[in-house]
Amino acid sequence: MPQLVAVANDHAGVTLKAALLPEIAAAGFEVMNLGTDDAAAVDYPDYGKALAEKIATGEAKFGIGICGSGIGISIAANRAPGVRAALCHTGLQAELARRHNDANVLALGARLMGVEEAKECVRRFLTTDFEGGRHTARVKKLG
Repeated sequence: MPQLVAVANDHAGVTLKAALLPEIAAAGFEVMNLGTDDAAAVDYPDYGKALAEKIATGEAKFGIGICGSGIGISIAANRAPGVRAALCHTGLQAELARRHNDANVLALGARLMGVEEAKECVRRFLTTDFEGGRHTARVKKLG
């Protein structure tokens, strides 16, 4: 049974989300679509909260949040206990967010990055394991 990736986005992230869905499936995950599929303006905090709830309850293993800059949705998601959302602009950042920080939400800025870089972020985020070791105590300090 495939594990779930919750994907939440505001109006700015509609196009990028559509481009990323095949990448998520290719990594062996099923998508839980929590975002809008419409270009009409919506409020990113509502979508970030919905995403965070799915991670906090364990319904989804990972989350991907997309808004114009990625900043707002990452702030909204990080308000929930147990959520570690990382705003990433490169594949290396996404990989290190998983490997060193055990991030469980990838935040992306649709207006600040290209589709190919976003795909690389998703690929590396979803296929990288937490390294543990010396990083475990540090992650625990995050609460």
